[in-house]
Amino acid sequence: MARETKPVVAFEDSFDKLDIRVGRITAVQPENRTHKPTYKMTIDFGKFGQRVSYGRFTQHPPEEVKGRLVLGVLNFGPRQMGPVTSEVLVLGVQYPRAESGEATFVSPAVDAKVGSKLF
Repeated sequence: MARETKPVVAFEDSFDKLDIRVGRITAVQPENRTHKPTYKMTIDFGKFGQRVSYGRFTQHPPEEVKGRLVLGVLNFGPRQMGPVTSEVLVLGVQYPRAESGEATFVSPAVDAKVGSKLF
């Protein structure tokens, strides 16, 4: 039996309002000041500038994270994570068999142009 999904919403009232773009991680370092271990990632979104994001992508070694293309939501406000502030939400899904909140990246399947819009 299929599970119920959330109620249907209009495209114009939801997805159309999000500015989701391709970025490339240019720097990554472990961050231990947050409640749980995270990475501090500097991400280049091309003409949309560089943003800093903190995320629980720590199942991936830093050398695998640096240079990776990711999808980020550019028009959410900054989010406080303990003493640090994340400027962009990097999209991810639950990492297989990892503790709750550990993520793996949602990324383009090919070398997409940095700054490209998700549609």
